[in-house]
Amino acid sequence: MTPDWAGLRAAAEDVARRAYAPYSNYPVGAAAVVDDGRVVSGCNVENASYGLTLCAECGLVSDLHRSGGGRLVALVCVGGEDAHLAMPCGRCRQLLWEAGGATLEVLTDDGPVPMAELLPRAWDSGELPA
Repeated sequence: MTPDWAGLRAAAEDVARRAYAPYSNYPVGAAAVVDDGRVVSGCNVENASYGLTLCAECGLVSDLHRSGGGRLVALVCVGGEDAHLAMPCGRCRQLLWEAGGATLEVLTDDGPVPMAELLPRAWDSGELPA
């Protein structure tokens, strides 16, 4: 299945307009397609303490589970007033790994990149004792 990158980017841009970013003034939106074809999304929600800020990808992973679960296949993240492509932070890369694994494709300025390249040697459930 080839992801509809333009459609995902439009969905990410749309949800970014709903971000709550009064401190950074940096709205972020993320949209992804799930293995069953659903599109899930999330936006950043800031907090005055900064450390409690929720990234857009956090909201997206919550939306994934709220709407039935599954595995993420392709993701677009945009940020700023111009909605340029944005890269997930380290914490979000770990969340996305759990929700989509090594083959989850993330759209970058250089084209789609698998999560295995964005988070090499990722820590996952295989590291836990049986």
